[in-house]
Amino acid sequence: MDRTILHCDLNCFFASVELLSLPRLRKLPVAVCGDPASRHGIILAKNERAKGFGVKTAETVWQAKKKCPELVLVPPHHQRYREYSKKVNAIYLRFTDLVEPFGIDESWLDVTGSLHLFGGDPVALADHIRDTVRRELGLTLSVGVSFNKVFAKLGSDYRKPDATTRIGRDNWRDLLYPLPVGSLLYVGRAAEEALGQYGIRTIGQLAGVDRGLLLERLGKLGGQLHDYANGHDPSPVRPWHQKETVKSVGNGTTFPRNLTTLDQVRAGTALLSDSVAMRLRRQGLYCGGVQVTLKDPQFRVISRQKQLARSTHLMREIQAAAMELILSAWKPPSPIRLITVTAIHLTEEGETYCQTDLFADPEGERRQQRQEKLEQAMDAIRGKFGHDAIAFGRPGERKGGGTLP
Repeated sequence: MDRTILHCDLNCFFASVELLSLPRLRKLPVAVCGDPASRHGIILAKNERAKGFGVKTAETVWQAKKKCPELVLVPPHHQRYREYSKKVNAIYLRFTDLVEPFGIDESWLDVTGSLHLFGGDPVALADHIRDTVRRELGLTLSVGVSFNKVFAKLGSDYRKPDATTRIGRDNWRDLLYPLPVGSLLYVGRAAEEALGQYGIRTIGQLAGVDRGLLLERLGKLGGQLHDYANGHDPSPVRPWHQKETVKSVGNGTTFPRNLTTLDQVRAGTALLSDSVAMRLRRQGLYCGGVQVTLKDPQFRVISRQKQLARSTHLMREIQAAAMELILSAWKPPSPIRLITVTAIHLTEEGETYCQTDLFADPEGERRQQRQEKLEQAMDAIRGKFGHDAIAFGRPGERKGGGTLP
């Protein structure tokens, strides 16, 4: 029997929460930004009216003002967003105990076992949840209804704002095959570019390509994305109070072209380290070690790992350790086909360790604290608008437009 999974996504969450206390601004274009007084501040969120002017997340205030001179800017209140996130999830828990948050404003609900208690119609239940959230909290959400988590998320993205979309066994190919492959969960910019190298630009094309080819070209991720595009996603919705047991957090990719220069390797390692660090912070984890795996075009594999002086969940520190390991095992221009960066020796937040250093550098500690704040701010943007909303500068990019192969 198919499961019934809902994916609930709050519409323009940061901006919508701000407008609850600023009702006079509801008919105006409004954006939330880190520093309203600075033209170089970054747009964190915008309401539907601002979106209509083309205002985008992560662009600068001056860029947004150029598109919409009447744009009203308000500062963020992250504690308030966390409070409303808890309130919304408390509503979801009235309908099932299988509620798994995905960022601050999204959650999956598995209502397979409780659907009969609410009339048995999943679309009607989704509409009821939307009405409840609107009536009690003044917020709107879009809901995807499907038989797995990946398609349920595609459903919540399919029609916005304040809508319910059902993606079932009878219509999923018609609805999803024409969509850009980048719409699929976990297809980030790098994966989308890699798939584009082989003419794969839609979910339908991804579903139709040979799975073995994707495994060969993109590794495990290629096979996973092929499964998703064909409707195969058995991953469960975790109960609200159950944390996933994690022994390591890693990310690897097979590059469209072999890497042969230090800049290329550094850029590729930065992308992977950023992904690993973000996932560590999302799960409240720190790593005490880093492991790197390299594969050349002849499929020879080299693996190295090291213990860190102190546990971390910061991209810059993970990347530095990864590059140290790579340089100990690789000399340019020997080609690299695949790189995997893995965080190991994981500990819960609050259980971090640090080796005693009698000659600790106070300025180094301050730099580490600044980096912590920077990466937490990036998490907030990505949690609302997706991983590609903001990124670290890539050493491998060139001013003329050249990028990592």
